[in-house]
Amino acid sequence: MKKHGKKYTQAKEKISETKQSKSEAIKTCQEVASAKFDESIDASFSLGIDPKDAEQNIRSTVSLPNGTGKEVKIAVFAGGEALTEAEEAGADIVGGKELATKVASEEKLDVDIVISTPEMMAEVGQLGKILGPKGLMPNPKTGTVTPNVSKAVEDFKKGKIEIKNDKFGNLQMSIGKVSFDSDSLLQNFDEVIAEVLKSKPASSKGEYIKSVYISSTMGPSIPVDINL
Repeated sequence: MKKHGKKYTQAKEKISETKQSKSEAIKTCQEVASAKFDESIDASFSLGIDPKDAEQNIRSTVSLPNGTGKEVKIAVFAGGEALTEAEEAGADIVGGKELATKVASEEKLDVDIVISTPEMMAEVGQLGKILGPKGLMPNPKTGTVTPNVSKAVEDFKKGKIEIKNDKFGNLQMSIGKVSFDSDSLLQNFDEVIAEVLKSKPASSKGEYIKSVYISSTMGPSIPVDINL
């Protein structure tokens, strides 16, 4: 069983088991955050979906109006003018077939997001064993396979994030930083909730959103009533 430090324990004591409204939960989360760095604030959703059913898996994106507060590192696989445009848009690593060959030989790609033109997916697809386990494989559903790679780079740099369930049917994503003002965090949280609701699979039966929690990087989880 994981042992928590004194600060975590003290923070946990300040949190009620009762669900809080979105704004209350955000303010509580900011108040109990005690790390010496600017912690992220994460939202976690437990969903009533069957992750083993491909039709019930959630894979979408949402643009946070106030960004995540995190520097996002992006790799782009493209050729010709698209490569230059991606670099100008702020991509951290760019390349074509030669980049795919390098990634294959080194067996690593240290980035947060991988974007590809449709034409380059034949090359990128061969990197499945490297990109797949990290959740980095480009996908048209998340806008990471696109002919307009420069627009995709700009969107993800500004705060577009991916929403994807894990093998247990849970979602987790950052909605900002502790240093954000609470209204900015609430706006981001509302956008995420709206997208999660919109992404409900038609074949999902019963209760869809079972529970929602928010927490700072080092802090305890706070139950949220998203209807308040």
